[in-house]
Amino acid sequence: MTTNEQTVTGERADILDFLAKHRYFLRHTAEGLTDEQANTRSTVSALTVGGLIKHVTTVEQHWADFARDGKGEDVTDVEYTPEFVAEWENKFRLAEGETLAGVLAEYEKVAAETDELVKILDLDASHELPTAPWQPAGVFWSVRRVFLHIVAETAQHAGHADIIRETIDGQKSMG
Repeated sequence: MTTNEQTVTGERADILDFLAKHRYFLRHTAEGLTDEQANTRSTVSALTVGGLIKHVTTVEQHWADFARDGKGEDVTDVEYTPEFVAEWENKFRLAEGETLAGVLAEYEKVAAETDELVKILDLDASHELPTAPWQPAGVFWSVRRVFLHIVAETAQHAGHADIIRETIDGQKSMG
C-alpha cells in the first residue's frame, strides 16, 4: 500500500488490512447473485445481501465524513410516518431502479475514499458525536475509533450477508 510514494505502515496499515478483509467477505457474498437474488429476504429479517451492501456503503460514507469534518446529523425526535418507514426500509434493500452492480460500484468508490482518509487523517483527532437519544451529550470519538467502528460495522454485516447468502443457495463466504 503506497500513497505519495510512501509506504503505509503501523496501525494505519492494520486498519486498511482489516477493512480490506471484511469488505472482501461482504462483496464475496454477492458474487454470482442476480439482482433478484441480491434482493431476496431469505430469513425472517428484512435484510438482503444487496441491501446490506447498500447500508454498509451509507454507514461508511457517514462515518468517513464525520472523521474528516467532525460533523454529523443530529437525531432528535423521529415521527414514524408511513413515508419515514418506507424510506428507512429502502435503505436495506435494492429499491426500484437499483442494481447489485450499482451498489457494489458505489461501495468501491466509498471504500477508496475512506482508505485515503485512513492514510492522511490524524488518528488522535476527536470530534463530538452528533446528538442522539441513545447516547449522552458530550461524547467524543477519536478518528481512530471511527475507523475501527467502520471495521466493526463491515464485519458484522458481512456475517449477516453470509447467513442470508447461505440460505439462498448454500454458498458460504466465511466457513
